[in-house]
Parts: sequence; structure tokens; C-alpha cells
Amino acid sequence: MSKKVPELNSASSADIAFLLLSYFLMTTTMNQDSGLQRRLPPMPAKDQEVQDQKVNRRNIIIVKINSQDRLFAGNEPIEVSRLKDKIKEFLLNPNDDPKLPEKEMKDIEGFGQYPVSKGVISLQNDRGTSYQAYIAVQNEIVRAINEIREDFCRANYGKAYENLTEEQQEIVREAVPQLISEAEPKDVSQN
Repeated sequence: MSKKVPELNSASSADIAFLLLSYFLMTTTMNQDSGLQRRLPPMPAKDQEVQDQKVNRRNIIIVKINSQDRLFAGNEPIEVSRLKDKIKEFLLNPNDDPKLPEKEMKDIEGFGQYPVSKGVISLQNDRGTSYQAYIAVQNEIVRAINEIREDFCRANYGKAYENLTEEQQEIVREAVPQLISEAEPKDVSQN
């Protein structure tokens, strides 16, 4: 007499595997890409002529990072922690210094006349610049612009930028533009 071995019901095993897979997919966090958030200008029309734009020298501050991650703003060495204040002073030009950027009165739709800085931040880095130094400098530049925008919001609307309407945020971006020019990495070595 042979003894029959009972079979296992494997249908429920597939259900359990599916539930486990679902659980791990829902509870696992994925690495998120980090980077710089920038809105690029629209592509020019194919028939548009390229114009050579001249920018007054006083309207440009050159921020350089060399291969040893040393930072220079306007050809003088500076610590990353002081860059934000340097950029704010440059863009705001509170004392109308003739060595700092000009301001142009612009008629901003929905707001009126406002003196807008013509300041441009030119960022140059060396091929040997570390990614950490590059990101730290970018963060300080953006932090300076965001603080100027926040001050504008508080002074003119009495609330934070994030609490403004889309139209008001557009006015703020027009009154305090983010003009950052980035050159292709090259040898920007300085002592």
C-alpha cells in the first residue's frame, strides 16, 4: 500500500508574493535627482537675426571658482558665506554707486513704475572645480536673489512670495530679475 503525499495549494503563494511586492514598492523611497532649477529662455525663431548685445561693464559682476575651489567675486577673493551679501549689495546698489549696476525705470504691468537693476551675474568655473563648490556658489547666488524678492514682497504686498497670486509673483520676477550668465568651464585659475 502506497501512501499518497498531500499537495500544497500554491495559488495563495502568488497572492502573498504580490502583496509583498506591493508593500515594498509603496514603502521604499527612491533616490531623487537633485540639481539646479532653471527656466531657460525660449528658443529664438529660425529667421531671427542674432544681435550682439553690449552690456555696460559696471552692470556685470564676475564670480569665478578656480580648480582649488577658491572663490572670487569682482577679482577679489571672497568666502562662500559672504557671497550672498556681496550679490545683494551689487544688485540693489543702495547708494547709487557709479561702480555698481545702473537701474532702469520700467513700467511693470499691474504695478507701475519701478527701478529695475540691470545687474548681471557672470558665473565662471574651472574644469577642476568640485561639484560641491559649484552648487554652494549657485545656492548663494539664488539665495541672494530670493531674499531681494522676498523683501520686495514684504514691502509691497505685506506677505511672503509663496503666498502671492501668480500675477503678483510675475510682477516680483519682473521687478527683481534673475540674470545669471554661465560660461562653459575653462581655466579660471587665480592665485
